[in-house]
Amino acid sequence: MESAHFTQVTVHVDGETRQAEIDNRTTLLDLLREHLGVTAPKKGCDHGQCGSCTVLLDGRRATTCLSLAVAHDQAEIVTAAGLGDQTSLHPVAQAFLDHDGFQCGYCTPGQICSAVGMLDEVKSGAPSHVTEHLERSPDLDDDEIRERMSGNLCRCAAYPNIVAAIHEAAR
Repeated sequence: MESAHFTQVTVHVDGETRQAEIDNRTTLLDLLREHLGVTAPKKGCDHGQCGSCTVLLDGRRATTCLSLAVAHDQAEIVTAAGLGDQTSLHPVAQAFLDHDGFQCGYCTPGQICSAVGMLDEVKSGAPSHVTEHLERSPDLDDDEIRERMSGNLCRCAAYPNIVAAIHEAAR
């Protein structure tokens, strides 16, 4: 039953329509993890600084710990678990595996979602802070990758392998 402090929300997570009645103050991360049992996005810092909660939200990467769930009713959400299919990994996830782009794995789902979103941004020509020539599509060199992925932290410092994995996935 909907009241002044609770709202029924519907989200489309990894191809499945899901509903929950939630307190209006519930973050998108808590909706996913606590109400819907979707555990790919992780709760790291809970302040939008580590990126472990990153998903693709309506096609763009977003930190779910900073988003209120009620603001995303009917949103399309893709987590790392929703990338790829039953028979093969998404190319970015495969590249992370091939290049040991993880250590403990806690940040990996957020890193992978962020990398997928970042590659889409590059493909669309969106510049970053370090993009040298704004009039053409960015060159995906190490500096460009590091800048674009700077919102995703890895406590284990697997950064060289993450950069190598993104280079491979971009090819």
